[in-house]
Amino acid sequence: MTIARQLHPHPDGLGNLPSQVWLPGIFIQDEIQISTRNRLLLGLRYDYNTAHGSILTPRLSWKWSKDAQNIFRLTAGTGYRVANIFTEDHASLTGAREVVIANNLLPERSWNANLNYVTKFYPRKAGFIGLDASLFYTYFTNQIVPDYDTDPNQIIFDNLDGHAVSSGVSLNLDFNFLNGLKIIAGATAMDIYRVENGIQLPQLFAPPFAGTWTVTYPLAKWGLSFDYTGNLNSPMHLPVLPNDPRPEQSPWFAIHNVQVTKSFKSGMELYVGVKNLFGFFPREDVILRAFDPFDKRINVDNPNGFTFDPTYNYAPMQRQRALLGLRWKLK
Repeated sequence: MTIARQLHPHPDGLGNLPSQVWLPGIFIQDEIQISTRNRLLLGLRYDYNTAHGSILTPRLSWKWSKDAQNIFRLTAGTGYRVANIFTEDHASLTGAREVVIANNLLPERSWNANLNYVTKFYPRKAGFIGLDASLFYTYFTNQIVPDYDTDPNQIIFDNLDGHAVSSGVSLNLDFNFLNGLKIIAGATAMDIYRVENGIQLPQLFAPPFAGTWTVTYPLAKWGLSFDYTGNLNSPMHLPVLPNDPRPEQSPWFAIHNVQVTKSFKSGMELYVGVKNLFGFFPREDVILRAFDPFDKRINVDNPNGFTFDPTYNYAPMQRQRALLGLRWKLK
């Protein structure tokens, strides 16, 4: 049983008014071994939320092991959650826009399915290669979506009057070579959208393609380790205003990081590196009217009536950053 505590403004406007929500629940699960290669997992969870009533969430998972190196999993079920807009949507904390909660927010509900395939290869003199691929589909109702477009000075939160869909495919590769070189790479292609009043709208800040990678190479003789990490993002839809000079979509961009670590027998590690190696910067006007954060000059040379607005940002606002550090591992 869980007790969730939230703070709400007190009627006098000076303090907080704590509220308590009781969340008793029960979870039942049964694993059935159909054969040596087939397993079925059935689960059922019941929760009672004093604010939202009874909530039932069933789940099913099937595992087929073709052999030790090839495993398939199929999972399906439902879920629910009570979204916390102030911890999940950081734009609500910038102070640049008024946060408006249009109605009593209902819990988000989802129906999802996932097909996963895991395998390993063992090439000669190369170590091993692991592959993890997934197809996924999720259908949301009551999704809580921030509205940046209705009023440029507000973020309006409300349950979606319609539905939303998140579907796609992901692929992860893990290369482990006998010389110590290790490469981990992953890519995800997604189609995320919502449907309101019969109109399909794209999800903001959701790139259709994203990739990450990590390359590690140790030189044990010298006690050195070289690390190269990064991520790649495709264009994503962004919140823009009428007559906004900024484009509605971001460009393709990648962030690269490098680090060298020196290890000593005493357990000390000295590392030096650079984050955002090539200095990617979104654009100079990514924060609208950054020079006037309190809108004191809103009527000066501002024909479109723009106000200070940082919600457009989609990438780190820092160029190259050097780092130097020391770690001590106690053995």
